[in-house]
Amino acid sequence: MFWRKDKKQEAETVVPEPVATQVTLTEPVLRAEPPVREGDRPGETWVSRLGMGLSKSSAKLGQGISDLLTKKKLDQDTLDALEELLITADLGPQTAAKVIADFSRDRFGKDLDDHEIKAALAQSITVILDPVATPLAFERKDEGPFVVLVCGVNGAGKTTTIGKIAHNLQREGKRVAIAAGDTFRAAAVEQLKVWAERTHSVFMAKDTGADAAAVAYEAYEAARNQGVDVLLVDTAGRLHNKSNLMAELQKVIRVLKKHNENLPHATLLVLDSTTGQNAHAQVETFRDMVNITGLVVTKLDGSAKGGVVVGLADRFGLPIHLIGVGEGVEDLQPFKAQDFANSLVGLPPETAKNALKSP
Repeated sequence: MFWRKDKKQEAETVVPEPVATQVTLTEPVLRAEPPVREGDRPGETWVSRLGMGLSKSSAKLGQGISDLLTKKKLDQDTLDALEELLITADLGPQTAAKVIADFSRDRFGKDLDDHEIKAALAQSITVILDPVATPLAFERKDEGPFVVLVCGVNGAGKTTTIGKIAHNLQREGKRVAIAAGDTFRAAAVEQLKVWAERTHSVFMAKDTGADAAAVAYEAYEAARNQGVDVLLVDTAGRLHNKSNLMAELQKVIRVLKKHNENLPHATLLVLDSTTGQNAHAQVETFRDMVNITGLVVTKLDGSAKGGVVVGLADRFGLPIHLIGVGEGVEDLQPFKAQDFANSLVGLPPETAKNALKSP
């Protein structure tokens, strides 16, 4: 439960210290199954969802590849044009050059059709993505819950990401708690509460404007006492005031460590793929503030900039745990390098294995 204050009251509010007031808990309402939300597509496989989600990116790349093949042999002009095409898909110049260098090795001057080129490009992209395609195991490491701190700019999709993670964990039989650490945005608290209800999670919040560190500290204590398996902690994302945000995030981590030096167990950065190359700047900014342990890339269905995932993997080498390609609760899933690469270039999964000829 949470309360709103009018502007006059809010201005006079003194931010409490971590032990000043207790976090308010809302117990989950148990139902047989979580409700199906608008945007869910029961019966479809994740690979088919991924292909549809990346359709804007794959259409751009696929059509571009077809348009380039006015001649059969793979010459330097074709390679240069392919590199430019990858750059327009937001891989970035350095990553595009690396992909083309790997792709062209032992294939220069050979006859390849567009299907074989897509398969070869997918193979070269997979080489970059494989090292960062790391599932996140939400397993308890001690007597308390597995704690995940979720960071990202406002609008990146933190709230829905938390809700979808909670949904997946509940399906695995885990008891989940959600803590509303973005205390200055009442809308964020309200949205998280809705997600907690939908996913049968324990919800933890304090007054609007309360100390985020207090929420995290008390939420962990309550979650541990209730036998929660995973605690998901939302955080603010107000980059217009970077110094304050940095201080707040660092305080949240410092206070959590009073419970256990290993907390948080994971710190995830949620990135909106529609921002393209700006996602690189966000990684740099948040990496300067806290120890980011992994990435979640959302809204891949919203633009033709899916290649940014490849650029992020190449430049930062941070684990990419999850990707999102839609609004449905099933549209956030573990990142798999080969599936993503095939979908990005528009290679149908049933033909991907047999499409590439030996060089």
